Amino acid sequence: MLTGAAVLLGVSAGQAQAAEVAYATKCVPPSGIGLPDVNGTTKVEITAPATAKVGDTVDVVWKFTQAASKNPDIIDLPANSVQPSGTLKAAGAQTADIAMQGPRENPAIPKGGAMTLSDMKGTLKLTAAGQVTLTPDAYVVNALSTDTKCAPTEAVQPAATITVTAGEGSSGSGSGSASPSTSPDPSQSQSQSPSASASGTPSTSPSASESGGDNGRTDFTGKVVDIPYTCQSPIGEKKATSPIQINAKKNGGSYDLTVQFKKSVMDSPIDIPAGKVKPAMQIVLGGADEGSVTVEGPLNPAPIPQNDPIEIPDLTGVYKPGATGESTLSPGVLTIEAMGTTTTCTPDSTAVSLTLNTAEQASGASGGSGSSSSSGGSTSTSGGLAETGSGDHGTLKALGLVAGTAILLGGAVFTFMPRRRAN
Repeated sequence: MLTGAAVLLGVSAGQAQAAEVAYATKCVPPSGIGLPDVNGTTKVEITAPATAKVGDTVDVVWKFTQAASKNPDIIDLPANSVQPSGTLKAAGAQTADIAMQGPRENPAIPKGGAMTLSDMKGTLKLTAAGQVTLTPDAYVVNALSTDTKCAPTEAVQPAATITVTAGEGSSGSGSGSASPSTSPDPSQSQSQSPSASASGTPSTSPSASESGGDNGRTDFTGKVVDIPYTCQSPIGEKKATSPIQINAKKNGGSYDLTVQFKKSVMDSPIDIPAGKVKPAMQIVLGGADEGSVTVEGPLNPAPIPQNDPIEIPDLTGVYKPGATGESTLSPGVLTIEAMGTTTTCTPDSTAVSLTLNTAEQASGASGGSGSSSSSGGSTSTSGGLAETGSGDHGTLKALGLVAGTAILLGGAVFTFMPRRRAN
């Protein structure tokens, strides 16, 4: 990995100095993507004031001049998709871990190209007179919502020394604290834990059971249930939990279904063209009925800029009951096609979102081995995608579902996670 350095001098600080060190480094790609650890050499240049006084807060810059590895031959990294952060060790007259961070700024990096990272900056408040050395330590490269963690595998030599003279402030015990001079990138805070979930609460009271019959009702609102998924892409595995709600509208003997993904947070890590994202889900039937119903949404109608939410309409389909009695509907397998790849998300566990009092229909779901269709949709027990007629739902409120392409130094992952929608 490549890193960079520049310096902002604190008040009363002496002339800046810059020095470069090289050290053996081991970089660990994200788990689950099947790529080996990367062993290479990192070259770092540290810039800091040559002299300063006790009480000064000095600015320090870390510059990568050589990366430990190149971008793997998996995917091109778009511009402004990579952000470095790390720790600089202060020792000698005082000890401190200086948090360093750079902006998410980089040129487009082709497959197999050299990694280019922005300069990282941090600050250190000087608390004791004497020599303070600055030595680069572990660092993290966040690329498209995934982290590669790199650490030295040998003792690293100091890259800069500050001569601190007595002045305002306390010499104290020689310990100090430091913080990045740049504000953390919001997208990085979301990407630290791709499997993190946001629990949703029902926006309406659930109509969990219609055991007394429909009594003339046509609209049925399900409860919001949190479903943990394991998502398998062509090159890796990710975890995601999504709050999901299944609603139904009676249409003769069948039900028009709408599935909503709610209250998750993630933005698109790259620019996605129009017509490149299409989700579909299998709703699992239970209780009196059995089988599954496929619901799906149309392709994204407009391009999605980097860092914007990926918005798609509600997933829709038609449920034709195959049994008479109390039938349950639960979220099942989610399939997302995007940018020429398919990610399949399988529930680790599921829960009933909606219960309906159903009446058996000819060629309904129960006991079937194929699929049956009616106007505007189909019911399927074979797992195939249904023609849902989603054009009839063009005015439905858009939901957020994020397609996250995650690539790091030494590895790449293509995953999809749901985005929360405000009630």
